[in-house]
Amino acid sequence: MEEHRPSTEAVNACLTDMYQITMCYAYWKAGRHETPAVFEMYFRKSPFKGQFTLLGGVREVLGLLQTYKFTEEQIRYLREQMPNADASFFDWMQNIDCSQVKVWSFHEGSVVFAREPLLRVEGPIAVCQLLETTLLCLVNYSSLVATNAARMRLAAGPDKVLVEMGLRRAQGPDGGLSASRYSHMGGFDSSSNVLAGLKFGVKISGTHAHAFVQSFSGIEDLQQQEVKAADGSTVNLVDKVMAYRKQLGISKANLGELAAFIAYCQAFPSAFLALVDTYDCLESGIPNFLCCALALIELGYFPIGIRLDSGDLAEMSKSARKLFREIEEKFSIPNFASRLNIVASNDISEDSLHELNDKGHEIDMFGIGTNLVTCQAQPALGCVYKLVAMGSLPRIKISHDLVKVSIPGSKRVFRLFDSTGSPRVDLMMTDDEVKHDGAPKVGEAITCCHPLDASKRISFTPAQVEDVLTCVWDGKILTLVENVDAIRDRAKRELQALPEEHKRRFDPQPYNVSISEKLFKMMHDLWTSEAPTHSSASSS
Repeated sequence: MEEHRPSTEAVNACLTDMYQITMCYAYWKAGRHETPAVFEMYFRKSPFKGQFTLLGGVREVLGLLQTYKFTEEQIRYLREQMPNADASFFDWMQNIDCSQVKVWSFHEGSVVFAREPLLRVEGPIAVCQLLETTLLCLVNYSSLVATNAARMRLAAGPDKVLVEMGLRRAQGPDGGLSASRYSHMGGFDSSSNVLAGLKFGVKISGTHAHAFVQSFSGIEDLQQQEVKAADGSTVNLVDKVMAYRKQLGISKANLGELAAFIAYCQAFPSAFLALVDTYDCLESGIPNFLCCALALIELGYFPIGIRLDSGDLAEMSKSARKLFREIEEKFSIPNFASRLNIVASNDISEDSLHELNDKGHEIDMFGIGTNLVTCQAQPALGCVYKLVAMGSLPRIKISHDLVKVSIPGSKRVFRLFDSTGSPRVDLMMTDDEVKHDGAPKVGEAITCCHPLDASKRISFTPAQVEDVLTCVWDGKILTLVENVDAIRDRAKRELQALPEEHKRRFDPQPYNVSISEKLFKMMHDLWTSEAPTHSSASSS
């Protein structure tokens, strides 16, 4: 398989926290750096008050693993930062790669849930430790923005067109590129980000801004008046537009705005979409648009529609559609009102999409930027990367905060489906358990335990079983490196299959993530053995 590289040069061995380097040195000094270990990445709670997450970043993880190597420059820098370290350590670091590492993962775009391992990383403990920060960086934001996009898609509905427009508000160039890429994965149709289109194959789209309209003061600013009609003939577009202006009785609409619209029609006669709120939507923008639209139709084209970027979007969209219907009736143009698109932008969020639905609206397309790319509703996912086995021994992190207690042991995850094809339980079992007892079987009941509460257990008989962790790396890439459209399609399929009670806006039902009876016993026995024994207070 040809070399697969990360999408940016910033993803390299030095993209890590210093404490990973210092731990690595301590492992090396203790002679434990080659000890086999298993780490698992997971999150403790799904974002945005929801009960599901879309996994992103796997493609980037594979690029990191394939190119993982400290450069001579990086080694020199680390020597300077650790002047008292043994020089032989840096000689060892210079030879580090991921040839001895294995990684299991859900497929990118999969629907995943809290506490289950998204990635399982096996190999020499020092190398696995060095990977922690970089892997978390690659998965955390990508999964968060993909999930944010998916929730906005659910809120908007399947028939609306969603355009990501957040580059100017994103947290830097890398944040902007990642947002465009992973919002597409989450269900957006296109992006305004040209570089994202070039690098990732995301469909790009865009029209014009207020500045374009403001740059024209009147019809006299137009350098030419003609446009080529659809049949190839040259026609005076200005005369056509002004004739419709007179026929519609329009006298107060801004002429500079009209000139801007005519100029845009001349540039894009088959893709005319006008931003109509520079001055006044109902008194100027929409009337000017209609003059141009009617002229284009006469010349054999059909306009795309209008964009609203301010005001009461629901009411304005209704008023615009009403005007479109009046023009359809007046000029007997079949489907004029239904074919024209109304696009809305202006600080759109998941909540505002639901509010628009509650009020009722006539919007066909949404341009969403700030709330999508910055994930304002929740700025971090909170994935963690925990040691679950050292050699053959399972390891556990315990805490008075029960949500922070880790599930020990190298694990497999099986998704159990009901007879309708809906996923109902994700069951974790240890590797050893699967080797000795086998995976869950179709038609056979299996006990599924809550990781922390012994009283919460169910018996479930699966109609279908899917082993969802795939070995994607064993010293080399073992899986197809998928493009953004394949990943997007998987996300769409899995979200459609997820029962509605886990996706609803308010009080979504938690998805059942369970562990086997044997894993439950091992976990709680290890918890008891690792917890310190507290002495009872002496009586006075």
